[in-house]
Amino acid sequence: QVQLVESGGGLVQAGDSLTLSCAASQRTSESERLTMGWFRQGPGAERVFVAAITYTGTSSYYSDSVQGRITISRDNAKNTIYLQIDNVKPEDADVYYCAAASCYTILVSTPVYWGQGTQVSVST
Repeated sequence: QVQLVESGGGLVQAGDSLTLSCAASQRTSESERLTMGWFRQGPGAERVFVAAITYTGTSSYYSDSVQGRITISRDNAKNTIYLQIDNVKPEDADVYYCAAASCYTILVSTPVYWGQGTQVSVST
């Protein structure tokens, strides 16, 4: 069982930068190398993919809608991934969820593990 805990959400001013964190506590074998990523969900909307990064960090993937303003990274020593959003826009306001799976293909279709989500609100 892997537990994912997000942090870093809150109210941010439009134009500022924001960094979300997701810490994974793995109780399974250390050999379980998870691809991790972020999704977002608005009220009454479907949860949509934002970004993902492989265990080694050598490959990262982004939704076309956020390409250029968002950077995903990870620190395996801390079992943590990060999502940096630059030049935050009002349309970035959503609940952001951390997710994990054994590979990218599974992550974007049916993630195995989910965090509880962190709310991002944007003031103008």
